[in-house]
Amino acid sequence: MTDPQSLLSSLRRPSLLVRAARHGAADYNRDRLLRRVLPGEMPPGPGLAFERLAEREAEIDLARREGGAAYSVARHVEALVALIEEARLALLRQPAAN
Repeated sequence: MTDPQSLLSSLRRPSLLVRAARHGAADYNRDRLLRRVLPGEMPPGPGLAFERLAEREAEIDLARREGGAAYSVARHVEALVALIEEARLALLRQPAAN
């Protein structure tokens, strides 16, 4: 599994997107948002959800950078909200290092 903290710290996204995602994280509803961002899948556990969300967010960001007509800022913010919150959940479930 990819280390959530490392991946999030290595992401380079426009600050407005990141600020919007941080603001939206306060109202995170896991079941509802994962069904929108990862359609057709039952919401997996936090570790696996983080992996799938990282892939999905990378696809969305590629569309943003290429200026794709299908790019949606709202979908990108949703994906970032889910990615941030799933990283938090995955980190909470990791055993503490001694």
